[in-house]
Amino acid sequence: MKGGCDVARRRLLVASAALVADRPTLAQPRWPHPTLHGAPPLIIAHRGASGHRPEHTLAAYELAIEHGADFIEPDLVVTRDGGLIARHENELSLTTDVASRPQFADRRRTQLIDGRSVAGWFSEDFTLDEIRTLRATERFARERPRNAGFDGRFGIATLDEVIALAARANGSGERRVGVYPELKYAAHFASLGLAPEKRLADALKAAGARRPLPVFVQSFELQALRNFAEFSAAPRVMLLARPPTAAGLRDLATQVQGIGVAKALIYPRNAEGAIDAPTSLVKDAHELGLAVHAWTFRSEDAFLPANLLGQPQRELEMFFAAGVDGVFTDFPDTAVAQRRAAGGAG
Repeated sequence: MKGGCDVARRRLLVASAALVADRPTLAQPRWPHPTLHGAPPLIIAHRGASGHRPEHTLAAYELAIEHGADFIEPDLVVTRDGGLIARHENELSLTTDVASRPQFADRRRTQLIDGRSVAGWFSEDFTLDEIRTLRATERFARERPRNAGFDGRFGIATLDEVIALAARANGSGERRVGVYPELKYAAHFASLGLAPEKRLADALKAAGARRPLPVFVQSFELQALRNFAEFSAAPRVMLLARPPTAAGLRDLATQVQGIGVAKALIYPRNAEGAIDAPTSLVKDAHELGLAVHAWTFRSEDAFLPANLLGQPQRELEMFFAAGVDGVFTDFPDTAVAQRRAAGGAG
């Protein structure tokens, strides 16, 4: 049975993600996405299996692959010397031990990022070698005390290490694990002379020269995706936290191949925090040829709808029934199991 699931997953990945190409063009046709034609949704390991290990660590990505995730997702920020590392923010104190390092005490500062005043330690103030001396810590220590027990055990992963991990998983030919990086704060880094788009494209191209990897690239910044398209033809996904207008969605369909949306844009929560009926967003996007990936699925009650406490599988079931093409999840094992229960690839 496992072999059959692997074959199904491999076919899904090959069909769903264009391989890194050498001749990109912004005005390219939409990517065909097999879930638009009945294939099961993709399971995207959000920052790795981050419900089980501290996020963005190689341990989290390795476990996600073991759990059967189709894609592993690194958020990318830039170091002072141009390295791409896997962190959700460029402010490092939320998920590393940087605040406890006396040699870096004088690096703490306050700056404006995307119009917000942020205080802390920033990736752009550290070299990659300095970043490598830091250790990862758990973001949700209260909700995930078991993860907090891993504090200090894992280092900070680079993009190249994440890509290499996926490539090793694909080495046997029995699995096709994709990489789904997010460009974070691209305009901010560009203002510092550290624009990440070409750096990412070059890393993907180098990886593809050895053996092509399934790839999607995402961002909340449409301009970053436009910039990236100048260097790579990898499929692009626009992230949305607010509902798009009909005209806005049509415009996106001319520039990207998919949208990654907050769960509430598909199943809004009512005043009591419960969900019931879906919106038309998935249908509307599919009519334009856009894939829809929903974020973020977490199993703890603190993150679940009020009417689904203790039922993370039921939440996934509802979104699968709504027709989403993929889910970003901290618990890829739960999502893979629910997809299998729904008749999809294991």
